[in-house]
Amino acid sequence: MKRTLVSEIKKTFVVILGAMFIAMSLNFFLIPANVFASGFTGISQLLATVIPLSTGITLFLLNIPVAIIGWFKVGKSFTVYSFLSVVSTTIFLEVIPIIQFSPDIILNAVFGGVITAIGAGITLKVGASSGGLDIIALLLARYNDRPIGIYFFILNGLIVVASGIMFDPEKALYTLVTLYVTSRVIDTIHTRHVKLTAFVVTKQPEQVKERVYNHFERGITRVEAKGGYTSEKSEVLMIVLTRYELYDLKEVLKQTDPMAFTNIIETTEVFGLFRKD
Repeated sequence: MKRTLVSEIKKTFVVILGAMFIAMSLNFFLIPANVFASGFTGISQLLATVIPLSTGITLFLLNIPVAIIGWFKVGKSFTVYSFLSVVSTTIFLEVIPIIQFSPDIILNAVFGGVITAIGAGITLKVGASSGGLDIIALLLARYNDRPIGIYFFILNGLIVVASGIMFDPEKALYTLVTLYVTSRVIDTIHTRHVKLTAFVVTKQPEQVKERVYNHFERGITRVEAKGGYTSEKSEVLMIVLTRYELYDLKEVLKQTDPMAFTNIIETTEVFGLFRKD
C-alpha cells in the first residue's frame, strides 16, 4: 500500500512537471514567434489566433470530449492522469507570462520543440500523456492494426498547412522544424512506436498472467524455457502492448515478480487479434 501511494505521488508530480515544461515552451518560445507545436496544442495555438480565448483555455475545451471518450474506452487511470496534464498545462499557460527571450525564430522553434518534448516525454514515461491526440492514438491502437503514425502525420500536416496559410510559408517551415525536433527528442526520452512487444522471463508465470489480465485487455503467449547457466525451468511470456501501457507493465512486474527478466522491443505491425476478448 505504501509503495503504491509513493508511486502515485511520484506519477502525479512528474505529470505536473511535464505540464509546466510544455507551458514554458509555449509561452517563452513558440507563441511569441508564432511557431506551432504538434497535436492538440498546435491546434489550440491556431484557434487562439482567431477566437477570443487563450491557448490554455482552448486546449482545455478541446480535451473535454476526448477525456470523456478516454474514460469509457481507454482506461480510467490513464485518462485521469492525462487530463491532469491538460488541466495543469492550462493553469501554467495562464499563470506563466508570455516572454520572448530571443527574436531569432529558429532558436524559438528549436528550443520550443526540445522543451515540449521533455515535458511530453517524461509524462509518457510514467504511463500518462499530455492528452488530446495521444488518447485518440491509444484508442485507435486498440481497435485498429493500421499504423497509427499516419494519424499523427495527417493532423500535424494540417497544422503546418494552416500556419502557412494564416501567417506565411516561412512560419510553416519553422513549424516543421519544431515538429521534427519534438519527435526526435521524444524518441530519445521514451518512444514514438505505438506498439511494443514485451518478452518476460519469469518463474511465476501464473501470477504474472493473472495480474496482466487484470490490468490490460491483452493476450499472452507462453513458451517454456530453461536457463542456459542454471538449467532452471521458467517461462517466457510474450505480450504485445501500447507504449502508454509500458509503465503499468513495469509496475505489475515489480509487484508480482521483481526478479523477472523483461526485454522490450519495438513492434512495427501486428496481424490478427490484438486484444484478450
